[in-house]
Amino acid sequence: MAVVLRELHNKEIPLTGGHGLCAGCAESIIARQVIMAIDRPVVAAMATGCLEVSTSRFPWTSWNIPIIHSAFENAATTISGVEAAYKALVRKGRIEDRNPVFIAFGGDGATYDIGLQWLSGAVERGHDFIYVCLNNEAYMNTGIQRSSATILGTWTTTTPVGSVVPGKPQWRKNLTGIMAAHNMPYVAQAAPHAWRDIMNKAQRAAEVKGPAFINTLSTCPRGWRTDPENTLQITRLAADTCIWPLFEVDHGQWKLNYRPREKLPVTEWLEAQGRFRHLLSEDNKPLVQSIQEAVDREWGELLQHCGQA
Repeated sequence: MAVVLRELHNKEIPLTGGHGLCAGCAESIIARQVIMAIDRPVVAAMATGCLEVSTSRFPWTSWNIPIIHSAFENAATTISGVEAAYKALVRKGRIEDRNPVFIAFGGDGATYDIGLQWLSGAVERGHDFIYVCLNNEAYMNTGIQRSSATILGTWTTTTPVGSVVPGKPQWRKNLTGIMAAHNMPYVAQAAPHAWRDIMNKAQRAAEVKGPAFINTLSTCPRGWRTDPENTLQITRLAADTCIWPLFEVDHGQWKLNYRPREKLPVTEWLEAQGRFRHLLSEDNKPLVQSIQEAVDREWGELLQHCGQA
C-alpha cells in the first residue's frame, strides 16, 4: 500500500526532537521515514554510531519505540536474536503475537566494513528483519575517517589531500549489489529527498517474509562540508548525477525507481561539497574523469539489470 502523506500527521513520531545529531544530519530524517511508513509495532537495534550516541545517551532517550544498542559490528546479529527469541516466546504461548517489525540501523562503517560478516550471516540464516544502512560515506562519529563506502578522491582525515595523495585512492564497495547477490527477498537503494520512494520501500521491506536491506544515502554536513539547509538538495544531486541511483531488487527482479530526464555530470555533485574542493583544480581533472567513468559504468550495469539499457 502506497504511503499517503495526509495520514502521516496522525502518527506518533518514533524519534523526537531534542536529540544530539548535528543540524542538517539526514539520519534522523531517514529513521523517521522508515519507521513511520510501517503500520506495525517496531523494535529497533542500532550499531554504535552517530544515530545511537546522539539519541540514546543515558539517562535520556529520543525514541518512542523499543531500541537496543549493539556494539559497532553486530546490530544485525542482535536484531536477528531478538526476532528468534520473540518467535520462540510466541510459539510457547508465553506472549501474544503483535506481529512486530524488527529493524537494525547501522552506518556505513558498521555495515560496509566492520559488520559485513554479521549482516551476511543473519541474511543467510533467513531471519525476518530489515537492515537500514545510513550511508554517510565515512566513519563520521569517530572523526571523518574513510570507509569502503567512500568514493575515489574524497578528502577524509585518513585520506588527506596533498601533493602525493589526492584523497581516497580507491572506488567504493558496491554493497547494495553484494546484498542482492545473497538472493534475499528484498534489497533497495534510497535517499531521503525522495520521501515517498523510501517510505514505499520500507513498507515493502516490512511486507516480505525474511531479510530485507535498504541502503540509504545520508548527508553529513560536518564530514561533507555542506550547509545544513542543503541536506536534501545534496541527495537529490546524487540521484540526478547517478552517483546514487534509486532502485530495488524484489525477489530477484530489478527495478529502476528514478531515471533523471537529464543525467548531470558528477562535477555538479563534487562542486556542492567542500570535501571535494581539491578535485576542482586543473591538476585533478584526470581523477574527476575517473570518477565520471566509474559512475557511468555502474549506471550502465544497473540499466542492464533493470532491462532499460
